[in-house]
Amino acid sequence: MGIEARELADRLRSAVADPQVLSAIAAVPRERFVPDSERERAYENIALPISCGQTISQPLVVARMLELLALDARDRVLDIGTGSGYHAALLARLAGHVWTIERHAALSEQARTVLASLGVENVSFVVGDGYIGLPERAPFDAINVAAAPGEEIPRALEQQLADGGRLVVPIGGANQHLIRITRRGDRLERKRLEPVRFVPLVREPED
Repeated sequence: MGIEARELADRLRSAVADPQVLSAIAAVPRERFVPDSERERAYENIALPISCGQTISQPLVVARMLELLALDARDRVLDIGTGSGYHAALLARLAGHVWTIERHAALSEQARTVLASLGVENVSFVVGDGYIGLPERAPFDAINVAAAPGEEIPRALEQQLADGGRLVVPIGGANQHLIRITRRGDRLERKRLEPVRFVPLVREPED
């Protein structure tokens, strides 16, 4: 583990209680997921720009989303918005298998290359519309959404939750909040949490 990644995990400890999440943060080198021009700021607790007009999320928000997902080592996870691949790399350390969706093929391929170089083998990459999820691989024990779909939770994602499954998603326009949805049989429990700021989840254009 790199010293800087361990120091980042230590700085998040006051806000993140899950030791497994902190261990994952300490083990994944965030500098590998940012452009060369941003590497000096890779371990600051801020979002940073990546290519295709996207960002790598603030580490605190990433860690909180991981904590809210309450992952188990056997879980099947859907990750919406691959971006840099940092979130997927962390999910891969906490779960059994991760399917990560990105609409920008170039970002997906960059993330695939970085994760392969780090020896991560339990992530599958998909180029497509995250708004509709991945029904052919459902149900999922956890769904992580790293972009804001607007004011409404995508119904397709709720439908792809396994019984007991958790979905964490930023909801809202100018004012966004994390929402955690938990499936209990046919019932969905929704909880509104802290304010956040994510780039929009952009749908694929229809033919």
